[in-house]
Amino acid sequence: MSRAPADVVRPPALRPGDTVMLVSPSGPIRPERLARGVELLTGWGLRPVPAPNAHARHGYLAGTDELRAADLNTAFADPEVRGIVCTRGGYGAQRVVDAIDMAAVRRDPKVVAGFSDITALQFALWRGARLASVHGPGAAWRDERTPLRSAESLHAALTTTEPVTVAADPAEGTFPVRVPGRASGTLLGGNLCLIVASLGTRDMPDLTGAVLLVEDVQEPPYKVDRMLTQLRRAGALDGVAGVAVGQFTGCADGWETTVVDVLLDRLGDLGVPVLGGLPVGHGPGQLTVPVGTPATLDTDAGTLTVSPAVR
Repeated sequence: MSRAPADVVRPPALRPGDTVMLVSPSGPIRPERLARGVELLTGWGLRPVPAPNAHARHGYLAGTDELRAADLNTAFADPEVRGIVCTRGGYGAQRVVDAIDMAAVRRDPKVVAGFSDITALQFALWRGARLASVHGPGAAWRDERTPLRSAESLHAALTTTEPVTVAADPAEGTFPVRVPGRASGTLLGGNLCLIVASLGTRDMPDLTGAVLLVEDVQEPPYKVDRMLTQLRRAGALDGVAGVAVGQFTGCADGWETTVVDVLLDRLGDLGVPVLGGLPVGHGPGQLTVPVGTPATLDTDAGTLTVSPAVR
């Protein structure tokens, strides 16, 4: 596995009794789902505390930009808070990331977990503080989509310093996406829509030498094509070491072309290893992976192995 960038910051692992703030940087939540997440985290010996505005609602946002940014900054500034678990994705994180107090993040690094729209927050924290984070389920928990193995995967990523290995699953729709080889580099990425939306902003990471993680939900094949083509035309994939393909859930339309066809077409000629079928994303049984730490993609073994995000 490749070495971590010299300036990567790994926050301390969570321990029993630690306070974890539940923040809603993106879309509004259903109270019953957050209640289930609180129950789950409490069962791990943690002290989950909803942020002051975690239940706020402002149209398709979880409160105004000012309220959502204030909750993030409260969590980063409070020395009693040892971790931040975002409640859900949706939309809105991009609207508040420029208001994050990065000096506070750097003073007291904390583990941050989330996925989907939270990719924008994780990119901002990587740019502003070189903070490794955790791509995994949010605290607005849905047992039907994230069963026991999903909970165990998130728990391990937050509380242990063991490497995380995710195996390609033949039951996953993207399993046929594979270009042989082995690649090592920092794992960066997450939700494809948010990666593309970050192009042209200061938060878009340099993917040179990185293993890129991509996943998405409810995007028809032509839109996946458009996004990957935009990444290619922007030069963002020119130096990538490999591509880890997660779940592309509900990504179909009336055309005969499938999302697997598109992924093979747009990623297959990059000249780097590509591994699909990873249960990482919006689908059932979603697993957790660190982002911002060294990873190795091995298509012969069918595995993605990632160094921990915590120390």
